[in-house]
Amino acid sequence: MTTDLRPLTGTVALVAGGTRGGGRGIAVALGSAGATVYVTGRSSGAGRSDLDRPETIEDTAARVTAAGGRGIAVRTDHSRPEEVRALVDRIAAEQDGRLDVLVNSVWGGDPLTDWEHPLWEQDLETGLRLLRQAVETHVITSRFALPLMVARRSGLVVEVTDGNTARYRGSFFYDLAKSAVIRLAFAQAAELRPHGVAAVAITPGFLRSEAMLDHFGVTEATWRDGVAQDPDFAHSESPAYLGRAVAALAADPQVMAKTGRALATWGLYEEYGFTDADGTRPDFAAHWAKSLEEEHGPLGDPL
Repeated sequence: MTTDLRPLTGTVALVAGGTRGGGRGIAVALGSAGATVYVTGRSSGAGRSDLDRPETIEDTAARVTAAGGRGIAVRTDHSRPEEVRALVDRIAAEQDGRLDVLVNSVWGGDPLTDWEHPLWEQDLETGLRLLRQAVETHVITSRFALPLMVARRSGLVVEVTDGNTARYRGSFFYDLAKSAVIRLAFAQAAELRPHGVAAVAITPGFLRSEAMLDHFGVTEATWRDGVAQDPDFAHSESPAYLGRAVAALAADPQVMAKTGRALATWGLYEEYGFTDADGTRPDFAAHWAKSLEEEHGPLGDPL
């Protein structure tokens, strides 16, 4: 792992879905490593998305800049090809055709996920909307962004998912979306390999997103108070941990060796030596093997 404090100086990144959660953590970590980061999403100072949460792309971009990079907020609905095309055209014009890192982190599917019913009892339109929002947006974004990387014969595509195994994720459409994102990374890797561009999928463990903190009634500063409600929360990780994993991958000159793989924070911290924001090294796979496997079965081998 490089000892350069700003190993991504001069690097241009696009974090699609960088408003909150893992996307925000990734954007800030890339900025901390010196990158220029385009932060996109539907929630901005000009108006909230249908999720109606307070986080905005402008706030994330400001955090990127405060961390040492350059954050640029561009309100974009990634389900609309014309908006994504305009976004990529802007990046190309402002950065002389350069795009080094593409992070597909668009999600927003929590309110669309039905954890209570099997497929045949779920609302079909809601489920299909989840797939359009969580999978089609990634396809659309890659379709327009990849030519910039192919032209330069270098770059990294990161598909953010949940889990890196074939284990069922508890709800039909949720499972399909998160599994499909892993396949997106695999398929892109196959097509991009001859052009020197890597593509991987990555998952955090138990992520302390803003919504999860709200669920437990805590803040990042007081998150351990939530352990009383759920003992597994003691083994959670902040979005910064995922962000540092992606920044480490982006700075790795040998990242092509990982192309096509489904990776996880709990495997990458051992290789790259990063920590969470509080200096810890959460390992949710190890926690699962120790405390959850007997009840829920093995987590499964990485895809």
